[in-house]
Formats: sequence, structure tokens, C-alpha cells
Amino acid sequence: MAGIPIGLQMYTLREQCAEDFPGTLKKVAEIGYNGVELAGSYGISASDLKSLLGDLGLEAVGTHTGIEALSEDMESVLEFWGTVGSKYLTFSSIAESYREDGDGWKNTGKILTECGNELLKHGFQLSYHNHSFEFEMFDGIAGFDLLYQNSDPKALHAQVDTYWVQHGNRDPVQVLKDLSGRISLVHIKDMLDDEAQSFAEIGEGILDWDGIFAACEAGGTKWYIVEQDSCKGDPIDSVALSHDNFRKMT
Repeated sequence: MAGIPIGLQMYTLREQCAEDFPGTLKKVAEIGYNGVELAGSYGISASDLKSLLGDLGLEAVGTHTGIEALSEDMESVLEFWGTVGSKYLTFSSIAESYREDGDGWKNTGKILTECGNELLKHGFQLSYHNHSFEFEMFDGIAGFDLLYQNSDPKALHAQVDTYWVQHGNRDPVQVLKDLSGRISLVHIKDMLDDEAQSFAEIGEGILDWDGIFAACEAGGTKWYIVEQDSCKGDPIDSVALSHDNFRKMT
């Protein structure tokens, strides 16, 4: 393996962050994560966030944001995350109005290309994080494919979420291979083999991790990011198990 670092999407620990954000970050660092992907400012200034992460030895991998935030006040968004030291901005989803049909997906590809090109001028990389609704078919082609076929590979990267690709009845390994060169950040997330397709800790489910890691390494992935939307037990225990299993597998 190429030694790709591992981060944690802090949405996984959203309840803990609401109670004690600095203390939660400290636990993440103690587990051994290299960095964190954030979901908002957590009510502190950019400079304080930068200092907090630096003191804990954590890198700011990136943040999830919305297309509206960038459209309404891009300058403030870029100033905040530039100060923190994060160069990756990722749209966590898009509204239905952007994806009502195939033409909508094509047009969204063009919109995100324009946004991504503007971000590149300021030293930021734009990505789009999938769920499973992107795999709805329009005249035989998935919205997911229409998005990336109609966007610039440099301007728009794919933050492939392995669980949601599987949930959308696609092969995560093949999707990663198809998007080689556009997968700087990959959400590694597992799935149980149960009726509910429950979220699982990395290595505890059915996904092909050897294939996923090989495709990521070949495709230029810069960070693996653990995310678990819901946990059956203590989320801290879940992210610790995912980290430990990741280290054993890689």
C-alpha cells in the first residue's frame, strides 16, 4: 500500500461534537486518525480551529458544504477554510431541482464545473459526495454517470462513498476505477449483509476492501475518510474499530 492517510468525517460523532468539540477531537487523535473532515465551523473561529487541530496533530482534510453557501458568499467560505488550512471543499448533496431528469444532471455537471474552476483559481479542489439516489437511471444512464460525463475532470472530483455506491447496486471497485484521477478523497464505509443494509465499521461488512484500496491507490487517492452515518453502539467505539481494522488491512 502507498501509505494513504486516514481521516474521520466528524459527522459520525456529531452528538459528541455538540457536547464537547475539543474533547471529541482529542479522542479522535488518540485513536490514531491522521486528520478530520469537518461539517461546519462548530462555533469557533477559523484561527482557533486551526490552532486546535494543530495542537492535536490533526490535519484539516476538508469540509462538507452546500452549493448555496458557495453561491451566496464564496469569499467568506474560502477565507474561513483557507485560514484553517483545508484545500478540499465537498458538496455533501444537491437539491432535487438540480437532478429532476437526465438533462438536469447534465446541466448540474456544467454548473459544478464552473464552480470548481473558480475554486481552483483560489487553490481549492471541489468534489461531490454521492449517496444512492445518483444511481437512478435516465434513458439507460445513471444520473451519477451523467454528472461526471458532463463535467471537467480537473474542476470536479468525486468523493466516492463506498457504502452508498453499494446501496445503489453498483460495484464500488469499478466506480473507483472508472473515476481514476478524480478520487482525491474517498469515504470508506461498510455495509452489513442484513435486510436493512445497515451501516458497519470498516472490515465488519461485505465490501471488497482489497479491491477498493487497490483502486484508490491506482487512482490517486490522497485521503481515506471513515464515515458511519449511524452506529449501533457508542460511535467512539465504532470509529476506533474502523481505524484498527483499517490499519490491519493496509
